[in-house]
Amino acid sequence: MSVLFTFPGQGAQRPGMLHALPGDAAVAATVAEAADVLKHDPLLLDTPAALASTRAVQLCLLIAGVAMARSLAARGALPDMVAGFSIGEYPAAVVAGALDFADAVQLVARRGQLMEEAYPSGHGMAAIIGLDSAQLDPLVARVHTAATPVYIANLNARRQIAIAGSDAGLQAVMALALLHGASKAERLAVSVPSHSPLFDGAAQQLRAAFDQVTLRRPQLAYLSSSAARTLFDPERIRDSLASNMARRVHWADTVRLAWERGARLAVEMPPGSVLTRLTGPEFGEGVAVSCDGNRIENLLALVNNPHRI
Repeated sequence: MSVLFTFPGQGAQRPGMLHALPGDAAVAATVAEAADVLKHDPLLLDTPAALASTRAVQLCLLIAGVAMARSLAARGALPDMVAGFSIGEYPAAVVAGALDFADAVQLVARRGQLMEEAYPSGHGMAAIIGLDSAQLDPLVARVHTAATPVYIANLNARRQIAIAGSDAGLQAVMALALLHGASKAERLAVSVPSHSPLFDGAAQQLRAAFDQVTLRRPQLAYLSSSAARTLFDPERIRDSLASNMARRVHWADTVRLAWERGARLAVEMPPGSVLTRLTGPEFGEGVAVSCDGNRIENLLALVNNPHRI
């Protein structure tokens, strides 16, 4: 039975997330490496004020994911495959051996900056619960205009979908969704319209930064949630990472792919447990757990003995 490590995306962040990581040598080395690249202390990025910045949020998610995976690896707990949600695809690529961590820090800093500068205000994302994409598509089409752009962004589960766009567009779709049977519609803690064509231009700019970086064939299965496919070719991974800010996230399909490849244990890197809640229903008789809220001894027992599941 195989082990899948998952890496959350923007919206999972919380104040103090980097300070809550294990106090071990692997985590300390990861934070120090990030500090060397950034030329400042990354532990200053997880304050409530700092996390108002998209750049800070994305860097914190990268650092937390890689640090926790390295902490587990130092204790012998290794994944067979990885999958990340949005920005989570970057730490996943690092853990898979496709991308150097130092390069990932530079790329994510640039990614967050581009996204923040493109839409400093007036845009974001919202979650719609209780409607599938066939039901939500016509509602989005009714609202979407050049003045009120809004798009389906993340297919998290069959009836849990995120939309992205302008504040006015989001509010209008949320109201329509509730009128048409949605059980819940709420704004997410994301201040930019991620995974929509609104970021096509920013993605092209980020691709130029990727031209300065070397990617390698991953050492384990790298599952792209923007393609819902396993990618091994470095150029395809490069294209996926550079453009994922403008592409839909197909999380439910990606989890099913992991299951089909033999994954029976999914371990979510910090922070939070959003992906665990989304992954669990797709894992049948398997197990989905998050690092947050679980003792590391219990995580090690699961990862090192997946046959117990």
